Amino acid sequence: MEETNIRTNSMKAWLLAARPKTLSGAAVPVMIGLALAYCDARFYEEGVFNWTAAVLCLLFAFAMQIDANFINDFYDYVNGADDVETRLGPRRACAQGWVKLDSMKKAIALTTCAACVIGLPLAYYGGMEMIAVGVACVVFAFLYTTFFSYQGLGDLLVLVFFGLVPVCCTYYVQLHTFSWQVFLASVACGLVIDALLIVNNFRDRDNDRLAGKNTIIVKLGAEAGLQLYLGVGIGAVILGMTFWQHGHPLATLLPLIYLLLHVFTYLKMKHIYQGKALNLCLGETARNIFIYGLCVSLGLLLI
Repeated sequence: MEETNIRTNSMKAWLLAARPKTLSGAAVPVMIGLALAYCDARFYEEGVFNWTAAVLCLLFAFAMQIDANFINDFYDYVNGADDVETRLGPRRACAQGWVKLDSMKKAIALTTCAACVIGLPLAYYGGMEMIAVGVACVVFAFLYTTFFSYQGLGDLLVLVFFGLVPVCCTYYVQLHTFSWQVFLASVACGLVIDALLIVNNFRDRDNDRLAGKNTIIVKLGAEAGLQLYLGVGIGAVILGMTFWQHGHPLATLLPLIYLLLHVFTYLKMKHIYQGKALNLCLGETARNIFIYGLCVSLGLLLI
């Protein structure tokens, strides 16, 4: 449903700018990292799993997601990628005038600082290397919108910063190590979350081409984009077979529920093919991502 009559800089305007529905994408990698760490903590001394560090990881992920959303809202409007007349996706705060540009600049500074304050204590739990990770998260939150997404490298950043970094670092903060199982789980998670970017870029492919935004869909074409969407879901489930080898068969089997839903969304995406109606697939993909996170996490914990 389209939002109308939003007062400038109102609480509702800021809530829409924060895009709360995207927080599931931030939560899922942390969930999986924590579930892996909790399972493996039994091989270490009692009480090794730290709940304070777990909460900090989750809050940092939320803060960085909101920060990235603000950055994306601001710079896409400034760069002309969010045209009010031609935009097919959900409306954006700056483009609609719900949030003034100066206010958004201040909000970006505030959320960036908040993320740093939340993340800094993780250096106590995970070591000083966590500071470098935090700096990289902040830097690439800006570079994603201002550079990488225009060069067709957005999917690579999703794989890294919604897969490798949050899953592996969340695990590392708890146990100060990681394994091939954790690495493969992080890649699988990144692939699942990349589906959200794929359907978003699939919907916007014509507008992105006109705006000079060379996403992977613009470069490869719509048909390749459809196959890529299907492929990331299948690839994630195949990588999940490593859980079975490590004594967690449910973590391999339960994600088949996700795969079924992913295939249904793919078929709907293929049928709709273009236009605003693809926002239905965007919403379903976000739902599927959260279901994947739940399936993997429960599969690991139910032993």
